Amino acid sequence: MGKSLKLKGTEDTPEVNLDQEANQFVISGRSLPEDAVEFYRPVISWVKAYVQSPNPDTEFQIKLQYFNSSSVKQVSDLLVTLEGIVKAGKKVKVTWLYEEGDELMEIKGQEFKSVLGIPFELKTYAP
Repeated sequence: MGKSLKLKGTEDTPEVNLDQEANQFVISGRSLPEDAVEFYRPVISWVKAYVQSPNPDTEFQIKLQYFNSSSVKQVSDLLVTLEGIVKAGKKVKVTWLYEEGDELMEIKGQEFKSVLGIPFELKTYAP
């Protein structure tokens, strides 16, 4: 694993900024890739490697404006992988940012929060 993974966002794929040295972990934008498994493969691989030697405190931010059903499964797998940080004796928190008034993304965030065994905070932002 490199110390960082950066993917530039497009109209159909989110921006990914995973940087262990800067302690920044952000996925933002729209997630509608034609092949979500293929798009998220390097992201999940990077996170799996990071979990083996995480920073003392990790705050992972998800700020998706929209994601399709195949992306939901990949984001879920990614979030479940983060539970390994707690098992490694370190702190982790997920912050789910959704646009004010976006009930669908709020509900998705609440669903993830209810099944994950790690601190999970929902926050709104103004468009």
